[in-house]
Amino acid sequence: MKEWNIEKSLALQEKAAALIPGMTQLLSKRPDMYSRGVWPTYFKKAKGVRVIDLDDNEYIDCSIGGIGATVLGYADDEINEKVKAVIDDGSASTLNPPEEVALAEKLIELHPWAEMARFCRSGGEAMSVAVRIARTYTGKGTVLFCGYHGWTDWYLAANLAREGALDQMWIAGLSPNGLPKGLAGTALPFIFNDVESFKNAVKEAGDDLAAIVLEPQRNYVVEKDFMDVIHQTARANDVPLIVDEITAAFRVCNGGAHLVLGWQPDIAVFAKSLGNGYPISAIIGKGKVMSAAQDAFITSTNWTERIGPTAALAMIEKFIRCDASKHMVEIASRVKNGWKEFADKYNLEMHIGGIVPLLHFSFEKDNSGNKAFFIQEMLKRGFLASNAFYAMYAHSHEDIDKYLAACDEVFGMLAKLIAEGKVAEKLIGKPAGVGFARIN
Repeated sequence: MKEWNIEKSLALQEKAAALIPGMTQLLSKRPDMYSRGVWPTYFKKAKGVRVIDLDDNEYIDCSIGGIGATVLGYADDEINEKVKAVIDDGSASTLNPPEEVALAEKLIELHPWAEMARFCRSGGEAMSVAVRIARTYTGKGTVLFCGYHGWTDWYLAANLAREGALDQMWIAGLSPNGLPKGLAGTALPFIFNDVESFKNAVKEAGDDLAAIVLEPQRNYVVEKDFMDVIHQTARANDVPLIVDEITAAFRVCNGGAHLVLGWQPDIAVFAKSLGNGYPISAIIGKGKVMSAAQDAFITSTNWTERIGPTAALAMIEKFIRCDASKHMVEIASRVKNGWKEFADKYNLEMHIGGIVPLLHFSFEKDNSGNKAFFIQEMLKRGFLASNAFYAMYAHSHEDIDKYLAACDEVFGMLAKLIAEGKVAEKLIGKPAGVGFARIN
């Protein structure tokens, strides 16, 4: 292993903590989510799957790939070329970019059930737009949901009525501070693959049911009976079924994961992978539902810039041409099998889950400490690695060979320390954070 330090990154982290509430703009990129004092946090350059930090350490990124946004890899040449061209021609104007029409056509072509599209620039706001459209269409207010759908008021309102209502959805302890108390009861969670949980939520919503929202897949494979009930409920009540494809889309197929699952949505929402790192999000849907957007006030200046739709068109074209989903599934399958092999080899009590190619693992005991040790030792070996692996098209089989070899070594070290009860003694930084909390 080469000499490794992150002095410049740690110094900037301390400065950021004083200047930026929460240090970073995204919870998932905060150093305490990994191991504060070890995780480099800032990058100087990212290309393909290589990332260089402020101290010029180079890593192969085998973690969460730009939080799932850079599905093809960092700074993809083909996409950058298209983006640079429109920058030179003007990224914004009094007039609108024709690329947004082309992107609408392309997304509808890939999802023949859809007829219209609207665009934003981030996933959270796109979900808010989708919910606003559904509420306008139905004239009602209560949203039933399953899974994680962002930071905005409609979603966090679930924790106003019942503290911890969102704890099973993604991350525990999400605070509803700053939300009007009057929003209590406007968002009701149900459990994935739990028919009774869904039926109870429908009963609680009563005549005010406005929309049903869920992710197509993340940790578990959907059960047919569960989706049959959801489809039947949506149709019987003429309530839009909104599929949140922000994380799942452009992973297992050329478009939304619901295409291979046989789902019948009224609205689907895309972000993350759609722009391969450039800000763009989309809400597509059936014409009768999407037309309700004209009866609601939904508008924003930066939704009309040109870079986002240009990047999305270039990403989709390359993704399809290169059969990227096939490669990512192959890569991620190797990682999943490797984790299982090492867990058995070293008798590690681990849970391995997630859909290919969005994988994660957790330790049955002292997950935060064991995770932090894994992270620090993988960093020393030249890998950005955590307890998750999001495949990118730019990952090569050689990259995965190196990654798995490092995993083998580090899991072996970890198993020995667990047996000796000495993991905490070997941590350079702090244990990984658990749940939502203030950073200082």
